[in-house]
Amino acid sequence: MGKDLKVVVIGGGSSYTPELIEGFILNYATFPVREIVLLDIEAGERKLNIVGALANRMLQKSGLPIKFSLSLDRRSALVDADFVTTQFRVGLLTARGWDETIPLKYGMIGQETTGPGGMMKALRTIPVLLDICQDMEEICPDAWLINFTNPSGIVTEAVNKHTKIKTVGLCNAPIGAYKWLSELLQVPAEQIYCEFVGLNHLHWITEVFVNGESVLEQLLDNKEGYSAKNVPQSEWNASLLRSLGCIPSYYLKYFYLQQELLADQQEAAARGETRAETVQHLEDELFEIYQDVNLTEKPKQLEMRGGAFYSEAAVRLMNSIYNDSRDIQTLNVPNNGVLDFLPAEASIEVNCIVTKHGMLPLPVSVVPTAIKGLILAVKTYEQLAIEAAVTGSRDTALLALAHHPLVPSVNAAEQMLDEMLLTNKKFLPRFFQ
Repeated sequence: MGKDLKVVVIGGGSSYTPELIEGFILNYATFPVREIVLLDIEAGERKLNIVGALANRMLQKSGLPIKFSLSLDRRSALVDADFVTTQFRVGLLTARGWDETIPLKYGMIGQETTGPGGMMKALRTIPVLLDICQDMEEICPDAWLINFTNPSGIVTEAVNKHTKIKTVGLCNAPIGAYKWLSELLQVPAEQIYCEFVGLNHLHWITEVFVNGESVLEQLLDNKEGYSAKNVPQSEWNASLLRSLGCIPSYYLKYFYLQQELLADQQEAAARGETRAETVQHLEDELFEIYQDVNLTEKPKQLEMRGGAFYSEAAVRLMNSIYNDSRDIQTLNVPNNGVLDFLPAEASIEVNCIVTKHGMLPLPVSVVPTAIKGLILAVKTYEQLAIEAAVTGSRDTALLALAHHPLVPSVNAAEQMLDEMLLTNKKFLPRFFQ
């Protein structure tokens, strides 16, 4: 990699992009980006132009010598890329609405990254990302793919299994946990070390150290835990936290508090207040704000979007790869024996040492017996979902759902799957050949 860097942002018209641009500006001294290309598809051209104009104003204000452009031509955009980041949503928020509402009709959790909705998002996304990787293998084979597109763990595993591209998956939940702990414990995040065990959107914090001293015990009494804007704010069961002896990710509420969250979702859907609709309102507001020609920085309202701190995590990761920093970050990488009950190729979310040659996952000190079964069940579903996405097999998709802990009935799942496949037909050509 040369001194100057080119970054291509796939899904450049995303509302998250100003965060990423801010990250490049703030880190320019150690991560000297010479060129940024925001890439999108024709359906996203309006948003790309709006976000692109704001990004351009931010870069102009910074005074940094960064070449900046917008593109709808993927192959030309990828030429000479050093880093490619992905932050796109196949089917846009309309498809997210389907993911969240169709399962509710069948008495199941409707969520965009786990359960039936998460599988549909994976089925739409994986073929597109593999197509992107095919172009990368030809045009920029040495570039790093930094994947933020959800479901991040499943998508990253698919890329590792089916392409030669160097890739790593990223989520904002771990960095969000550090910020929560920093505020809760009133210490800088740099003095905190957490051990993460599990999968993307299915991890537990099994140890927390502050300046080398364990503080996990006192945190087990905190029933609120760390959370995010896109997950209902139900309190944890205090007995569960004590018995587990670790802190579950907020996404685990869908598993441990399934009935309560299902009832919340059904009530919200009846009021016309699904997360997809909420996000659509936020997006409309953000893009209205972005069009202000006097705006030259990331607006505060972006923190409400649910992906807060993503750019901080993404730019930090790219910076560390570029500088061979050898620092520790929580990432989605192949298991390769870290969790001895999972296959080697399984994507897991754990602490890794970041080097320019790749990610080195750290051994985990403890994996509570109580969490192993859930991790294995969800990983079984994930690997079947990847196979279904690649092959377009309805039967494999049903088998994946049958192994998901949030699916109580295969008969209901089959009816639901047929409806979801038909609704998503435009985005699932492999299932309708």
